[in-house]
Amino acid sequence: MQEIIRLLEEKRAQARLGGGQKRIDAQHGKGKLTARERLELLLDEGSFEEWDMFVEHRCADFGMQDSKTPGDGVVTGYGTINGRLVFVFSQDFTVFGGSLSEAHAEKICKIMDQAMKVGAPVIGLNDSGGARIQEGVASLGGYAEVFQRNVMASGVVPQISMIMGPCAGGAVYSPAMTDFIFMVKDSSYMFVTGPDVVKTVTHEVVTAEELGGAVTHTSKSGVADLAFEDDVQALLQLRRFMDFVPASNREEPPVRPTSDPSDRPDWSLDTLIPDNPNKPYDMKELITKVVDEGDFFEIQPEFAKNILIGFGRFEGRTVGIVANQPMVLAGCLDIDSSRKAARFVRFCDAFNIPLVTFVDVPGFMPGTTQEYGGIIKHGAKLLYAYAEATVPKVTVITRKAYGGAYDVMSSKHLRGDVNYAWPTAEIAVMGPKGAVEIIFRGDIGDEKKIAERTEEYRQKFANPFVAGSRGYIDDVIMPHNTRKRICRSLAMLRDKQLENPWRKHGNIPL
Repeated sequence: MQEIIRLLEEKRAQARLGGGQKRIDAQHGKGKLTARERLELLLDEGSFEEWDMFVEHRCADFGMQDSKTPGDGVVTGYGTINGRLVFVFSQDFTVFGGSLSEAHAEKICKIMDQAMKVGAPVIGLNDSGGARIQEGVASLGGYAEVFQRNVMASGVVPQISMIMGPCAGGAVYSPAMTDFIFMVKDSSYMFVTGPDVVKTVTHEVVTAEELGGAVTHTSKSGVADLAFEDDVQALLQLRRFMDFVPASNREEPPVRPTSDPSDRPDWSLDTLIPDNPNKPYDMKELITKVVDEGDFFEIQPEFAKNILIGFGRFEGRTVGIVANQPMVLAGCLDIDSSRKAARFVRFCDAFNIPLVTFVDVPGFMPGTTQEYGGIIKHGAKLLYAYAEATVPKVTVITRKAYGGAYDVMSSKHLRGDVNYAWPTAEIAVMGPKGAVEIIFRGDIGDEKKIAERTEEYRQKFANPFVAGSRGYIDDVIMPHNTRKRICRSLAMLRDKQLENPWRKHGNIPL
């Protein structure tokens, strides 16, 4: 018995040491924490329960039988974040470069299976050199097993990927199928093929950071949602993020007590919209002034800046917020903004998170770049997402709601539950000038007549009353009362029940 206990402690010590002190020092030298240090920061103190600490690889080729480390390059288990259960895996770059073996994959699959059984989020801390080459197809099979579970868990439990080192080749497809991807600047990167292969095949010379770094993926490709300065900031912000999401699709979002009154007016909102309809304003100001305590967790802030998405709270309850941003491209919808918002809307709908939409959209972005890029299909993704969503949907039109973009942005016709407009709302097929030049094209050249017609069109449509007369708008509200009216609407909708017709799954325009 004493001998077994001694061996047990030796194995535990070996597992905790990972690839050895030299490699741990090298990890620290790159400004990175080790796999276990990351879990200590992420999880509540003393809450981590580790599984499969003694698992070792089964490879006997290329001398691998003489090189075994307990845990095999990944630390797995469960713990709590602010008292709420989560399952985690943290890849250990000090052991075989965090490369994925068959046993490594089995450990990840085990906690994913358990998370689905009990209904708890899965968080992956990725820091891996990719597939373990010595194991060949067994390693590839391991990846596919993880991929299959990513798909099965999608829409069942939230899946979060935190890229904290390299993530290349087939390894990128597991994070790609998770709900959110966060990265660390200067120390993490994702790409299907690395800089050397790119140079060989396409003759492009590019660094790993330029090809797949955190800034690239959060601003250009839209693959990642947020980039953080270092490991510590990333893990602390991940703890904050997890406070917004429910444990599974069977639960409501968490409720946080708040002292912010639900009927709090904000008189500054009455002057937010400029008198000049072509002058921009910052939609983020509106969002932070109406949510609880000004706490807005923005997602993808550096990508497709013409639309804002993120989480906030009303009366302590999580909501998903989508809003056009007039400060960028006048708030137009284009390919990137449609994709960005559509995926966010679908996440919220999958996890019972109500949607609040702020609308100021002059239409879809015109031009050959957009048409050749497939704006028709991409714009339809956002339309599809809103139309399919059965969660409570509250919409506020602040200014422009023109053309098909009015329909797409959670309009009454897409089963919007409560649709408000500010007095400054303009709901029409298009802007007054463009409309008049089409309707009265015979008068073009007569500036006085065109000006009169434009004013006539503006009087008729540059207000919320025509839409209100048809019931497309439930009420015209004063801007300073926006928070109160949204809170009341969400409280009324709390027990909303709506189901889509039975189907295996819809065919979203991908």
